[in-house]
Formats: sequence, structure tokens, C-alpha cells
Amino acid sequence: MLGGSVYIAFIRFAISLAGVVVLFFIISKSRFGRKKTLVCYGCFSAALILMACVWYVADWESCVRMVAFTMYMCFAVFAVFMNRDSVYLTLYKLALIFYLMSAFVVGGLEISIIFFHRNVWADIVSRILLILIIAFLLDKYVKKSMQGYGDYVEKEADHFSIALMIICVLLGIGYILNPTLNREMTPQRLYQVLTNFFLTGTLQLLVFRFYLHVGKEKEYERENQLIQMNYRLLERQLEILEESVDSGRRLRHDIRHHNAVMAEYVRRGQQEELLQYLREYDRETDQGIPEMICANTAVNNILSAYTRKARSERIKVTLDVELGRNLAIPSIDLVAILANVYENAIYACMEVMKQPDGRECFIHLMLKKRKNKLIISCRNTCKMGTELKGGQPGTEFTGGVGVSSITRTADKYAGEYDFKNDQGVFVVRLIMNVDSETKRMRNKNLRTEER
Repeated sequence: MLGGSVYIAFIRFAISLAGVVVLFFIISKSRFGRKKTLVCYGCFSAALILMACVWYVADWESCVRMVAFTMYMCFAVFAVFMNRDSVYLTLYKLALIFYLMSAFVVGGLEISIIFFHRNVWADIVSRILLILIIAFLLDKYVKKSMQGYGDYVEKEADHFSIALMIICVLLGIGYILNPTLNREMTPQRLYQVLTNFFLTGTLQLLVFRFYLHVGKEKEYERENQLIQMNYRLLERQLEILEESVDSGRRLRHDIRHHNAVMAEYVRRGQQEELLQYLREYDRETDQGIPEMICANTAVNNILSAYTRKARSERIKVTLDVELGRNLAIPSIDLVAILANVYENAIYACMEVMKQPDGRECFIHLMLKKRKNKLIISCRNTCKMGTELKGGQPGTEFTGGVGVSSITRTADKYAGEYDFKNDQGVFVVRLIMNVDSETKRMRNKNLRTEER
């Protein structure tokens, strides 16, 4: 600290805390609306600065030693409450802001000491300039990638590694901000500060790049799973097409025989026999009509294809589907979920058939719409030892087609999902909102992502 009156201290406290709030606000997501967030941060900042000024007047020496760290710890506790990110992600962002705070605090002090003979106003102006530069760089180059990085940290991060990294950053910055080392500026001290800044910043950058890389790899894996799913959907559609072609050929072949038989009945005047023959022909025709599962064409086709596939593998299938023709959710999203669920259920049953215990394999699929909720439930036979990782089955259960497309589609509609192994019966449950407001918000999010 460079000393000065309580008014000077008030200005410096206000600038430093404002810088921390602004930088954290750029990269964080508040759990409240913008207006309420600004009011809460404003009231908190005013109270915290007032207490720091009282401390400065009451005990200058202890205030100089601990005020920066104490104010930041108070802000960190308040930020955890205000932020809607997970705890580990919030702590990582706070560690980053702590590093940036040390950059403009120590930077302002060093500029004032080296170039302006410890002038307090030089320190204040330098802090403001450094805060503005850092805020501009964060908003332009870091904010967007930090949002995607945050999603990766929440889903993929090893919490022990994140905690260890945060501790290392806090220890490094704590060393830089130690006031007992700031009183005498020597080349050795300047070298220590710069080295510590470099090493701590490098640690932040390496962790950031590592989890960004891990997250992108997971995205590529999900895309690959989606390609596999589309490939299998195409296979089912080709099977339907081949069946239709074969059925058309049989019909054309059989029609010639039917015409010949009916012509013979007419020529002989056997009207009763002709009527009996036509009744039998109608019964056979009705039996050959494809099963009508529901009124929605896309859902009916995909369920019909996979039901034929399951029954050809000697799997008992029960369908409980109540679905209208038109839904707020696009058919492509609904088909993606149903295809994944049904494909994974068939794969799990086929794996059970390979075991010697002789268990009967079944699939019970329920799909219903209740008011503005779409309910999907699937129960199927699975291995007794099937375990869930993070509440979801792994690729060894799904045969390579994971559940990521299911969960991502459900998230688009503010849905909820649950997976569990109930003593050899795998249960998938999804509830999605399909009202007009959810559709409007989804379209708004898509437009925002495109921009």
C-alpha cells in the first residue's frame, strides 16, 4: 500500500472491488435477473467498502496486510450465492478473477513505485486503465470460449484436479499480494513477481486448454454417435423400402392368379364360391396391412421399423403409444430420442440372449402426451451387472450409440430424464415440455447461437 487518507483508501477500495465485480460479471451467469443482480452487487459492494474504510481508520497496519485478501474472500462467498454455475466451475472462475485482480492491483502499485515515485493517483489511474484493458480482452476473446469451457468443466472435469489447481493459483497469488514483500522494490523482487505471475498464468492457461480440448473431443464423440444413429436409422428405412418392394412384387404376381380364379368362377356361374373366395381374400389382405401404432407418421414409421427388428430377434415387444398427428416438438428431435432408446433396448436384450441363464427378453415402450408434457418411458431386459456412470449408461451398454443425443434433445425442451438398472430391467424415463413458450425459447436460443 502507498498510504494516504481514508478518502484515498475509499477510492482505491471502490476501484478494486468494482474491477473484480465487472470482470466476474463478464464471465459468470447470475441466478437472478440483470436488475436484481446489479442491485445486489451494488448493496454488497457499498457495505464491504464501508467496512474496509472503518478497518483502515481503526487499524491501518493490519488493514494493509489483509484488506485485499479479506475483501476478495467476502466477495467470493457472495459470488457463489449469486452465480448459477456449479460450485467447482464458480471456484475456477473466482480463481481466474483473483489472478486478474492481482494483475491490476500489483500492476498499479508497481507502475506507481517504479515510474511515479509512489504517487497514489498514478496507482489509481493505472488500476482503472488495467481494469478496462482486461475487461475488453475478456469480453472480446475469452467470454465466448469460457461459456463452452464451463459446460465442459461441469460435465468432464476431475473435481480433485480442479480443486488442486485452484489451491495452487490462490497460493501463488497470495505470495504476490504479500504486503511485506512489496515495501522494497529490487530487481530480485521484480523478477520474483514476474516469474510468479508467469507460472500462475501458465497454470490457468494449461488447465483451460486441457479441458477445452477434452470437451471438444467429447463433442466429436457425440457427433460420431449421432452419425452412427443416423446410419442405423437409414438401415431401418432401407429395410422398410425393401419390404415394400418385395410386397409389391408379390401383389403383382398374386393379382394375376386372383384374376384368373375369379374369371373362372364367373365363367362357370359359381357366384357363392366367388363371394367366399373374395371374403377369404379380404381377410388375407387385412392381415398384410402394416401395424398402425399412432397417428404421427414419423413416430409410427420409426416404431414400426424397430418393432419388426426386435420381434425378428425373438424379443417380446409391448407398445403403449398415445400421440396425435401434430406436436410442438419437431419430428427429427422426437425420432432421435425414440431411435436411440429403442436401438439401445434391442442391443441390451441381444446381449442378455448371449448369456446362459435363459431369461425372457422384453421391451415395453410407453409414449404419451399429457397437456404440455411429453412422457417417454422404456423398460427392457438388461444384464444384471450393468452399471451407470454419472447416472447414465456407458457405451458398452449401448453398443456405441450413447445417450448424449437423448439428453441433449431433452435439455433443448427443459426436460428431465432418469436412467436406472432395476435388477436386470433397464428403465429410461423422460419428461419434456412441448408447450408454445418452450418452443419460443428454444427458437430464440437457436437464433442466439447462430449469431
